[in-house]
Amino acid sequence: MAETERVRVVSPGQTYVGKQGFTYGAGASAETVGAVNICMNMLPMPPGAVARAHHHDGIETIAYMLAGECAMYFGERLEQRLVARTGDQVYVPANVPHAPANESGAPCTWLVVHSSGSDQDGIVLLPELDQLLAARQGR
Repeated sequence: MAETERVRVVSPGQTYVGKQGFTYGAGASAETVGAVNICMNMLPMPPGAVARAHHHDGIETIAYMLAGECAMYFGERLEQRLVARTGDQVYVPANVPHAPANESGAPCTWLVVHSSGSDQDGIVLLPELDQLLAARQGR
């Protein structure tokens, strides 16, 4: 197949549930367009939503906050925290444990890009960190 035959539009409406615990809006990925080295998906997070702690084995992440505000816990024991607001981009290097947590009281939406054809590639769930984060947040 010629590369020009692979050019595609991915319209909104397709969704999937990721290992991180959320329903994503499917974008350009291995699953939808046969992408190999990059993917981009939408991640809407309702108030109070917290991702399962995880890292992406050998895969970088860039997340752009389309709308709203969200905390991101990161580090070996999720000991660090930042807050992303509309228009901010967050870069997470490969293998860095992280967990976004919408503590804002309003919905937020991320546009997430990974350096792999699928955002589900290389995910390593870290349940021991989920417990640490829940205790830190008083859940």
